[in-house]
Amino acid sequence: MTLGELAEALGAELKGGDPSAEVLGIAGLEEVGPGQISYVQDARLLRRGEATPALALIAPEDCASEIKPLLSTADPRLAFAHALRILVPAGPPLQGVHPTAVIGEDVALGEGAAVGAHAVVGDGARLGARVQIHPLAIVGRGAQIGDDSIIHPHVTLYEGVRLGARVIVHAGSVVGSAGFGYVEDGEKLLHIPHVGTVVIEDEVEIGAGVTIDRATTGATVIGRGTKIDNLVHVAHNVKIGRNCVVAGQTGFSGSVTLGDGVVLAGQTGVADHVTVGRGAKAGARAAITRDIPDGVTVLGNPARPLGEQLRIEAALGKLPELRREMRKLAARIAALERARGGKRD
Repeated sequence: MTLGELAEALGAELKGGDPSAEVLGIAGLEEVGPGQISYVQDARLLRRGEATPALALIAPEDCASEIKPLLSTADPRLAFAHALRILVPAGPPLQGVHPTAVIGEDVALGEGAAVGAHAVVGDGARLGARVQIHPLAIVGRGAQIGDDSIIHPHVTLYEGVRLGARVIVHAGSVVGSAGFGYVEDGEKLLHIPHVGTVVIEDEVEIGAGVTIDRATTGATVIGRGTKIDNLVHVAHNVKIGRNCVVAGQTGFSGSVTLGDGVVLAGQTGVADHVTVGRGAKAGARAAITRDIPDGVTVLGNPARPLGEQLRIEAALGKLPELRREMRKLAARIAALERARGGKRD
């Protein structure tokens, strides 16, 4: 692909450079080589990019350079993502059903669906068109997977779970295991049967090592377009809205509700039956123990609105100084009392 062709494919304006120059690859600023392109997010990084051997740089529209050709665009990071897809295409998809795969009775395989080596597809499962079940994955009895979804190795989909179209589940994740619910029965704990299911809507991506529990009754739901990072736990009856972003090691207790567009940073914890409003955000390690209104950003343990938490943290930094002042004041008071013969008003 030439530089001019890439600019056209990205909808970017080529500023400077030879449109016929061949693009040999794409890389980040730290490793970019001759003939490759990279991207910069702002003018500060542009100076670093100019010092690299890159052929050209994807850059914001307000940037200009006399050193490097620029692929000028309103959103450089988005253009970089598209360029990666264009210049480093994914490998070939799985084809057909491997001889070692185990396919149950009354299984529906859509056109172009593929099942890899030693994978298991249970009785009555329904796989849409072009679904890919990678080696050693397990699709439980009666599970449903929509068109163009990809199930990576060692994923376990329990019976009856439902995945929409263009869903990606990465290696080692478990969808539909029983929820963590017990009731005291005399001196022992009795597990509460979880007879519900899990519904994952279209275009959801689930990272590696994620666990999503089935509902006690009804459904645990992951909304359309939501992206879940590695090592996240979603408990029974959780409802996650559309286009949410959940970072690694976040944990949801049972019956949590997230509105659309919520963003939770790494190691966030959400207590049971809490509602996090539409568009709310939580910083890393936030402990959300009560409802968060729409659009509010919280931080800390327990999670508080960002401004309040920042004031608390600023005050905590002054505690050693305040402690010294308190000691001085206590000493002065003691001295005054001694001077007055220990009398108090």
